[in-house]
Parts: sequence; structure tokens; C-alpha cells
Amino acid sequence: MQANGEKAEDGASTPGVGDTAMCGEFDGRHASGIVSNGSCHEGGQAVANGTVTRIEPLSQTNQDILRIIAQYMRNLGLHRTVDQLAAESGCVLEHPSAAKFRAHIMSGEWDLADVDLADLQSLVVSLQDLTKMKFLLLEQKYLELLEDGLLMEALTCLRNQVTPLKYNTDQVHRLSSYLMCSTSEDLREVARWSGKGQTSRAELLDRLQVFLPSSVMIPSRRLVELLSQAVQLQTQQCQYHNTSLYKTLDTVSLLNNHICSREQFPCVTTQLLTDHTDEVWHCKFSPDGTKLATGSKDGNLIIYNVDKVTRRVVLRKINGGHRHGVSFVSWSPNSQYVVACGPDESSELIIWNAETGEQKLKMNQGSEESLTCVSWYSDSARFVAAGIKGQFVQCGIDGSRFESWQGVRVQCVACLPDGKSAVAADTHHRLRGYNFEDLTDYPIFQEENPIMSFSLNESSSHALLNVATQGVHLWDLKTKCLVRKFHGVTQGFYTIYSCFGGVNQDIVASGSEVITEIRRRTSGT
Repeated sequence: MQANGEKAEDGASTPGVGDTAMCGEFDGRHASGIVSNGSCHEGGQAVANGTVTRIEPLSQTNQDILRIIAQYMRNLGLHRTVDQLAAESGCVLEHPSAAKFRAHIMSGEWDLADVDLADLQSLVVSLQDLTKMKFLLLEQKYLELLEDGLLMEALTCLRNQVTPLKYNTDQVHRLSSYLMCSTSEDLREVARWSGKGQTSRAELLDRLQVFLPSSVMIPSRRLVELLSQAVQLQTQQCQYHNTSLYKTLDTVSLLNNHICSREQFPCVTTQLLTDHTDEVWHCKFSPDGTKLATGSKDGNLIIYNVDKVTRRVVLRKINGGHRHGVSFVSWSPNSQYVVACGPDESSELIIWNAETGEQKLKMNQGSEESLTCVSWYSDSARFVAAGIKGQFVQCGIDGSRFESWQGVRVQCVACLPDGKSAVAADTHHRLRGYNFEDLTDYPIFQEENPIMSFSLNESSSHALLNVATQGVHLWDLKTKCLVRKFHGVTQGFYTIYSCFGGVNQDIVASGSEVITEIRRRTSGT
């Protein structure tokens, strides 16, 4: 096969720069011989500049690696280097028809690209896929003609080439409506298209590549994708990793494996808060990370401002008047309100406006009631409150009560994303689901010992339980399986809360009656 070649002095035709001449049959991986820029490999010999070098046959894996490297170098514009790589290795780096197909698309030579597609027809799985490829090709051609202001040519393309394909009629109607666009900017906006040029043509190639075997046309940016996957796996396996995943490969070094040392993990006290005058029973950061609420036996709920840059907290407001102390706090998802609950002997629940510092609501239905735990729904307008004296109720932020369960003694509760259900741990060592819309409940799992508290991860797929005398247990709510037990936490008398942490929620943090414990979610140690 000869393409764009120039005549040599002896009358023979030799390939030009970037061209490949093939000898033998291409099977997607190798050929019996190759001529590239004057070099020929055949039978394991390389002939270049008069020097013959014997080379070992390349395995399929090595050929794949070379092709991926060649693709990356070609994207960098190192075309002569690619040619030399093909000459020295004797490896067919790209299917000849695929190479022409790619080159003609990137140069906007649509008629030639259509001819190339015909050459590739035998490699396409089905005629429907071939039709879709033609449609995508002509769609790009039509849009570029419109952008160039060639309305008659665009209309001819639509009528005589796109419509006869009888494919995606709705899209054809949309394409015809683009004729009404008065400017290129209008066309790009209406069509949601990046415009004529290398970007949109590269996107077209990506869409076309899925219909061809990867051995014929390598998926775009294959080397970058493989390296990204490798770095991502390393960060997932890094025990002390606690930063956002990289945005591009430019932000990491590929010369060494990724690893974070123990010293990089936040384990040093940077600030001490001394505003409470008695035991601090509960603390919680707001969902937006700008505020911190702490509850204490001294009867105060204190709200702090959090500086996201310096990571320092500053006193914002002290909210007093909690007669039995504040043993539990819960933020609304919009970070505007915070609920303060007391211990078992407390019968009141107070909602504070964190922005203004004013009391929004005080619920107190009687001395026999005890609402000791709260969880908000995602709309920040409703919440579920419960306690071990048998109250379990769904409320509005104005204090209205919608639905309730009678006689359910709840130790801890968490609302689910569906906006109508909640998960609760009761005094029978069970975790059960409750639907407040139709008042139905269902079992999830049961522990052998009392569940003191629990928390859900952001997706509500896993629950982290503090189990009396047992430590911390991680459960999968979907499979209802115990995933892991975390040892080292001492818990018997006090109510201790654990939580998921880290930017990817792969860290577990828990208090202890002896020492604070922080564990990797994946290690279980």
C-alpha cells in the first residue's frame, strides 16, 4: 500500500513523512513486514541506513505498549519519532485505514473520510453501527458547513446524505432547525456544539472509536487513562491519604508511587476551646463546614465560626437555657438551623437559628416525653425526633407533628434520602427502617449487645455503630452484612459517637472512654 509517497531516484516509490507502507496482511496487531520512512523489518531484521540489526519478535503485550506510546507521542506532535519507533520495532502502530480515517476527520476532509469508512466496513460489528457512524460523520460535516455560512451546501448535505440514512429522525428534524440560526454563536449554543475545529473533531473521533475494535483504532488518550487509573488506585490504597483526588496528571509525580506518611495525617491538636464550664457531651460541624456547634452539661449550646482557610474557630454565640444540658446536636442540611436535645430526663427540644442566634422553636409536650435524638430530612423543613421513653415522631420546623410511632424506644435515628423514611436503633439491639408515609417498618439487622449510637455515610449505604462492650461495627445496609469490626475503642457506660471522615469518607473516627481512636475504614485495625 502506498500513500502520499514521493518518487525515489531509481523510480521506486517511498513513503513520505508520517506514512506507512504495509507488506502482508494486517490482523490488528502485526504484519509480515513493514516499510516506514525507508526502513524495513521482515523476519525479525531491521534495515536502517544500511545497518542490519537482529531483533527479537515482539509479544502482543509489547506491541500494545508501543502502540499506546506512539499514540501519546503523535498527540504531542512528535510524528517523526513515531515513524522511527515503527521502523525500529517493526510493529504496526496503527491500522492504515484507521490512520487515514483519523487524519481526514481531523483535517475536515469529509468525502475522503467517508471513503475510509467504507474501507473499515468489514470491521464494524453491524450495519446499524455503520449507519450510526455515517450519521455522526455527516452531522459534523453539516454543522461545519452551517458555521461557514454555506447554507445551500449544508441543505444539500442534509437532504441528499443525512436524510436518506433514515436514522434518528428526531435528530434530523433538530438539525434542520439549525438553519434558522443567524450567527455561529447561536448555532453553537442551540446545538450544544463546540464549533468547527480540532476540539469538536476529536470529540467526533471518540464517539466513532467505540464502534471499532481497539486493536484497529486505539481509544483516545489511552496512556493518560491508564496512568490516571494507576494513580487513583494508589491513592485509594494509601492508608493516610486524606486529600481530594487529583484533577489531572500534572498535579502528581509519575516517577514514584504515591504514598502519604503518618505525619501528613491530622493528629496534632491545633486549638483548644475552653468556653464551656462543664463536660462537653456532643459536637458537630455544619454541613457547609463554616460553623461548629458544641453541647455541654453546663446547659449551653455554643456555636463557633470556622475559617476554612486557617482552620481556626472563633466564638459566635452562646445559647443557654437548656436546663438538663445539651447531650445531642443536629444541623439542618442547609446549615441554617441546629437542634439541641437533652439527656433522658429532659423533656424539651430547642431549635436555634445559627445565622441570627435566635431561638426558632422550643418543643415541650409534657414531662413524660423525652426526645433525645434528632435527624433532618434533606429539605431542611422536616425532621424526626425520638427517645427511649417511646416517642418517635416526624415534625416540621414550625413544631407541627405529622406522623408518629407509639412505643418505639429509640436510642439513635437517621433520616434516609427518600424524604419519607428513617433508620433507628432501638433498645432491643436492632436497627430497623421506618416509613412515615405509610407507617410501615422493616428489619435491617440485629446486634447481640446494645447499640449506643450510629451514623450513616453520605450515600446512606453504610452504618457505623458503637456497640456496648464490643467497639465499633461497620454494616452494609443494602446487603445487611457486617463488613468489619474496629477494635481498640473502650465503651461500656458512656454514649460515644463515631463518624465517617476524610474527603472520600474512607476514614472512621471514634471517641473512647480511654483514648480517641482513628482508624482506616479499610484496615479494621
